[in-house]
Amino acid sequence: MNNQRHKRRESFSVLLISNSDQSSRQFDISLPLVRFFLCLLLVILIVAGLAAYGFISRRGMESQLRSQLTQQEKVVQQLTTEKENLEAEKTALIAENESLRSEAEQAVAAMAEKEAEPEEEEAEPEEDPTVPTRYPYSGASVLLSSYTEEQPWLSLSTYSGGTVTAAGNGTVAVISSDDTYHHIIEIEHESGYRTRYLSKADAEQSVEEGAQVQAGDTLLTIITDETQVDYQIIYQEEPVDPLSVIDAKG
Repeated sequence: MNNQRHKRRESFSVLLISNSDQSSRQFDISLPLVRFFLCLLLVILIVAGLAAYGFISRRGMESQLRSQLTQQEKVVQQLTTEKENLEAEKTALIAENESLRSEAEQAVAAMAEKEAEPEEEEAEPEEDPTVPTRYPYSGASVLLSSYTEEQPWLSLSTYSGGTVTAAGNGTVAVISSDDTYHHIIEIEHESGYRTRYLSKADAEQSVEEGAQVQAGDTLLTIITDETQVDYQIIYQEEPVDPLSVIDAKG
């Protein structure tokens, strides 16, 4: 006899007993089948674990995404508010710009209107016509000598055709002559001045004593070349330099 050891097939028996009729039923389950069920159970547990992990991961991701979405919504809301504020500021700036432009246009128009208006000339103070400011001769002449204390008058050399004229408005007070002068004419001026016109040669006289004369009226017409004419101004009974009155006033 060969001493061969027979392998025993291991199995598991499951006995089911009914509660109602006390009947029983036995099932024999082989070890490979048990191993199969155990592997299957392990696979199911692994799959369930992976599913649970995936579910938990998704929930966490969803929660994170919701948090990010909430933050983004807040950012969007903040940006929207800032945009509205910027739009309001832009509108205010546009309105202010329009106002400034309108004011500038009005100012330019006012300046243009002002420039278009004829400028009113400042009224110059009227000169007193009774002050003897005019030069006492019209025509060509040569200044022979100026005013000095020893000779308180001007001496002119005149030519035929020129005229001796009144230096200011006044009244012919004196018409006379002497050994030196053929013609002596004195005019009284209301401003306190008195003027004297003296010609050493004969001339044509144009005024009479007591006549009213205006500045520039002809007193004498010279008829001889190189006729010496002296001119004197007296103010408040004191002689003054005629050129100072003519230069200051005329």
